[in-house]
Amino acid sequence: MTTPFLPGGDSQDFPGSVGWVIPQKICLASSENPFHLETGGELSHIEVEYETYGELAAGADNVVLITHALSGDAHAAGWDQTAVQKTTSGRYMVRKDGYSPPRSYRRKKPGWWDTMIGPGKPIDTKRFFVICSNVLGSCYGTTGPADINPETNRPYGLTFPVVTVGDWVRLQSLLLDQLGIERLYAVVGGSLGGQQALEWALAYPERVGKAIVLAASARLSTQGLAFNSVGRYSIKSDPNFHNGDYYRSAGPEHGLAAARMLAHITYLSEEGMDLKFGRRLQNKIKPDFSFDVEFAVESYLNHQGKSFVERFDANSYLFVSRAMDYYDAAERWGEGDLAAACRRLRSEILVASFSTDWLYTPEGCRELVHAITRTGRPVTYADIPSQYGHDAFLVETKRVGRLLAGILGAKSRFA
Repeated sequence: MTTPFLPGGDSQDFPGSVGWVIPQKICLASSENPFHLETGGELSHIEVEYETYGELAAGADNVVLITHALSGDAHAAGWDQTAVQKTTSGRYMVRKDGYSPPRSYRRKKPGWWDTMIGPGKPIDTKRFFVICSNVLGSCYGTTGPADINPETNRPYGLTFPVVTVGDWVRLQSLLLDQLGIERLYAVVGGSLGGQQALEWALAYPERVGKAIVLAASARLSTQGLAFNSVGRYSIKSDPNFHNGDYYRSAGPEHGLAAARMLAHITYLSEEGMDLKFGRRLQNKIKPDFSFDVEFAVESYLNHQGKSFVERFDANSYLFVSRAMDYYDAAERWGEGDLAAACRRLRSEILVASFSTDWLYTPEGCRELVHAITRTGRPVTYADIPSQYGHDAFLVETKRVGRLLAGILGAKSRFA
């Protein structure tokens, strides 16, 4: 829900914002109606956190679903009215039952895509009713491994079932059902969110008007699989991992930090890193000839790792990154043939790649585009020049904004 904007001298009083927002939760599974997972397991209780912005039209025909990336959440725009300052007590907070699950800190800054969502912005909340929900297995309000298993009264940890992108999309469809929404005007996502957008168009072709896939392709590359594997290895090798049962203690903070540092390198580009850091020393003129932080890029990565540990759960990182690995649109819908899979599409499709992205490369994005064109269906493709690598879908606000405004503003070519 969007609450009235509260003006008056606060640092959060920015024009063009959707204003204060309050995260909402909904229960989408119960013991009488469990959610069956693609891997064979089931969950008898699922709560999903989501946010909405704008007003739902009388015909419920103005809905835009935003799907988030690996470490994202439902807080895509505006200012979280439930935000709390991070305390100095650390990331974990001991509960009455003795466990200390990760705290879902709400940072005192706008949602992760606030530049794109709001009145007069590319995803215009004066026109669209925008929804963003947190994925299953994460640690930002939707049920995940840090939550209590009702059968054991202990955190799931690694007993949480393996989840897939397909599970996430089916759960999002249940959310829309509960909200009385039959059809999406558009679904928009970048990175792992882009794969969710593609899965929406493939799994529910009659339910999606436009699918916008940013910095994502039909599957993660072998190199991407390798980076994810090393990240998970770092977490599981941390002596504080305790086979995923670490919620009474500080947890595998060093392993999670290392995983994030490694992943963050894949989000950047060589050109961008060279321009931003080069071989500049950090706060010194000459090197110390030690194994402490010497270079500016080292300091930057250390900061990324430490800040990530303060806001994310290591088990969630394992489950969400694994879902990223498993997604392969060709295998899911075309028995290995991507063009055959794309014959299911009925939506208007936009695919955008970024020239220096080496996580979801332009070549991988073009493979998806070529598969769609072989079906005879129209598709819009843009390869955006950028020095920012994979993160460009978040950073290149003007270029991405023009693309989004163009396809969302245009009348749909399909009924």
